[in-house]
Amino acid sequence: MIGLLRGSVVEIEGNLALIEVSGVGYEVIVPDSALGKLAPKAEVTLYTRQIFREDGVTLCGFLDRNERRVFDLLLEVKGCGPKVAQALIGQVGADSISSAIVGNDARTLSRASGVGQRLAERIILELKPKIEKGAFVLGGSASAVVSSPDRDLVEALVTLGYRRQDADLAAAKIDSSLALDERIKQSLQLLKKG
Repeated sequence: MIGLLRGSVVEIEGNLALIEVSGVGYEVIVPDSALGKLAPKAEVTLYTRQIFREDGVTLCGFLDRNERRVFDLLLEVKGCGPKVAQALIGQVGADSISSAIVGNDARTLSRASGVGQRLAERIILELKPKIEKGAFVLGGSASAVVSSPDRDLVEALVTLGYRRQDADLAAAKIDSSLALDERIKQSLQLLKKG
């Protein structure tokens, strides 16, 4: 089982990255969120998961262990294969997926391509008990899963066109005692800085 690759990016075609490790090239499928951080000749570390099927072996790669944990959890849900799990991580974000599951937010999950309302509800139904029982720990602490950033602020930023994952990160850095319009202004400043 290949669990980690550390090497240089040779090329990227769609969501397929060719990573050279000690003279061997590995084709790795990465989520959309990783594409902006992978550039040809860049050194990269990817946490990987091998998927074995009748028609071949696929290697899926993630920038951190948390994304791989969420991917593994999603694969436990009937109807959520590697392609859908990658789409969720790439388009919604690993932290936002966990928050959506705990918060019964099927709408957030259904924003990813290939995820309808029914599948989103099934993901919540099957994974919420595991997350709440501590079977999955986000970012090293179970409380990080349950506590989500200011939902009004996150929704406002998503409406303005920012990715939910970026909006969650920005919202977590803002003082929640401020008025919503002030929190939005401060979040926009953070997001513009990158």
